[in-house]
Amino acid sequence: MTATPADAAPGISRLMSALQFGDSLLPTGSFSFSNGLESAAAHHIVHDRGTLAEFVLTAARRSATTDGIALLEAHRGASAPDLGRILTADRAVFSRKVSEEARTMTVRMGRKLAELATAVVPAPILRRWLGAVTARQTPGTYPAALGVLFADLGSPETDAFAVHQYGVAMTTLSAALRLMRIEPREVQAIAAQASAETPELYAEVRNASLSDMAGFAPMADVLAAVHVRAHVRIFMN
Repeated sequence: MTATPADAAPGISRLMSALQFGDSLLPTGSFSFSNGLESAAAHHIVHDRGTLAEFVLTAARRSATTDGIALLEAHRGASAPDLGRILTADRAVFSRKVSEEARTMTVRMGRKLAELATAVVPAPILRRWLGAVTARQTPGTYPAALGVLFADLGSPETDAFAVHQYGVAMTTLSAALRLMRIEPREVQAIAAQASAETPELYAEVRNASLSDMAGFAPMADVLAAVHVRAHVRIFMN
């Protein structure tokens, strides 16, 4: 049966919101970061399609089991609504960022997203959260901002999780095009692989609590520490 315009409209609006706020061109500053790829490429840890794919998929899994859990919690807090629950999720993200660059990345993108979204769409819970960020009551991380925004938009947590995971993969892969000799079609193949694994990652973390947040990738933390002292660098992270 063909959907009527009235039936289709909510789904179209939902998809358009996901595309708008998941767009890599959204001015949140994500283009300034490489998710650690710059150091990995400089030290020849990532040097071809195979090693890049491994790096991206590891980053996506780590993101899902840390930031992804907090994002789901923030979305559920905003849906309640329960500002305290959102703030707890926000602080959980920040406290688990080992490197200074990672902390800078998440709070800069989080605040930029909230400022932009509250200026262009009705987002009352996000506006309250941004007020708490401005008052320095909470750090203001990107996963928390994205979760709250999608709840305000009436989009389910699965949409927010998918946009977040896609962003992690594409931030890294966009950096790869500037750092490595790799063809765009190879980058898109890796993106497709990361997207295909996202439903499984969601199923893995959807019932997790903030205390379950954990991502074991020590090499990533070492590379982040090396990057801070790098003499020449293109990216902030």
